[in-house]
Amino acid sequence: MTYRRLTFLVALAFILSGCAVRPFVVNQTADALSAQSMSSEDDLALAREASAFYLKFSESVLKETPGHLKLAETVSAGFTQYAYAFVAFEAEKIDAKNPTAAAELRERAARLYARAHRHAMAALERRDAGFSQALRQGDVKKHPHLTQAQVPLAYWAAASLGGWISMSKDDPELVADLPLSIRLADLAWQVDPSYGQGALASLMGTLEAARVGGSRQKAESYFDQAMAMGQGLEAGPYVAKAESLALPSDNRKLFEQLLRQALDISKQHRSLQNEVMRERAQWLLASVDDLF
Repeated sequence: MTYRRLTFLVALAFILSGCAVRPFVVNQTADALSAQSMSSEDDLALAREASAFYLKFSESVLKETPGHLKLAETVSAGFTQYAYAFVAFEAEKIDAKNPTAAAELRERAARLYARAHRHAMAALERRDAGFSQALRQGDVKKHPHLTQAQVPLAYWAAASLGGWISMSKDDPELVADLPLSIRLADLAWQVDPSYGQGALASLMGTLEAARVGGSRQKAESYFDQAMAMGQGLEAGPYVAKAESLALPSDNRKLFEQLLRQALDISKQHRSLQNEVMRERAQWLLASVDDLF
């Protein structure tokens, strides 16, 4: 589906907004939106400028087609990535100089993460009534089960909840939901450990390192699996391992080594995700004297 085709469908959806054929056009638009990806775009400024309209429009189409699993996935992913790359990161960068503005950005990032989480969970619940309730059961046997098609939604539900919690550390009730994020990621892991070329493995490592009583050895194993799955094409697991394991253990040498590896990968393999990681790795390296 080309952008020209997508633009045509968007225009047609508005023109035919009161016609009987509108559901067909809206579904076609939903298909087109869910098929689009900015992953190959390596200009962060351009991606940021384009994201706001794309996310808002995709969300409005999703409201018209709530059963569209792929569009729900796209919307949840989009809000999670936008919050991480353009809002939460900005808060970190200005925190020392302007803590008030940083706090406002963290609140906004929390709202965006929450929005992403609601979209993913609504889609999971729609396909499997009682999903949310089953997820909270203490008995493992009562936990929900995922299909292959639901794995991406569970991944983004877990990632967005983790991001939401990280922006809301003063909210004990929300922080107490970290096990739900871990549970969602684990459900996806049981079905497709290789999801996202190591993205899920990296998330598993981050969550394992973050949980109370988490195993460093287990977290490191997840990160190493993520690197292997990425086949040297993904910078994310290197940055995640640096922040989740090297930094807390005060291992500056490993921290810098991992971040330099991330920089090398991001330079050799240009993508939006790697560009986000490149910028973050550069900032972390520039801040290394303050961090250690």
